[in-house]
Amino acid sequence: MNPPLPRFERLAPERRAEILAVARSRFAEHGPQNASYNKIIEAAGISKTAAYHYFDGREDLLAAVLEDVRDRLLRALGPWAPAEDATAFWARLEAGTDTLASHLLGHPDDLALAEAAAALDGGAAWQGWFAALVADGQRLGVIRTDLDQELLVSATVAVIGAADLWALTALAGGRRPDRAQVWSLLRGLWGREGDRYAH
Repeated sequence: MNPPLPRFERLAPERRAEILAVARSRFAEHGPQNASYNKIIEAAGISKTAAYHYFDGREDLLAAVLEDVRDRLLRALGPWAPAEDATAFWARLEAGTDTLASHLLGHPDDLALAEAAAALDGGAAWQGWFAALVADGQRLGVIRTDLDQELLVSATVAVIGAADLWALTALAGGRRPDRAQVWSLLRGLWGREGDRYAH
């Protein structure tokens, strides 16, 4: 998948957002592999000729939509801000989880595409957020410091990625996932043997 062609980026922001919203809705409704490119561009009110000035094809449009969904999720979550203490750290993590869950429940198209959007670049776009979270947790004594930070960030991304898939399945099924299970996994990953970090 390639990014949109330069002409798409030169469109007015409102028009780009409109095209992406139509495509996001269609990809969410029919699935990333099944949505019809021709029906998407027709619904967006662009000709086939114009569409090929914006995208090399369906896969590039899908890439643009998934990038947009990923960016919407990152904006909803916001940057990790340093916490004052361990209690505030866990509270901030819970608040971020709640904010993201609320966004996904309020934006079903984003919910339907969240898994594909998270996997778009192997999760690289989220690395900075998790690196800030791990560094802050280490500063506060919430996260172990006896392992390489890059390893801890990668392991945290993997655990939260697995937890996100589990939570997305629950949300899509109309259930609220029990985040205490996720916190338990993270405490196990982040703590030294025998440590029990209070939540």
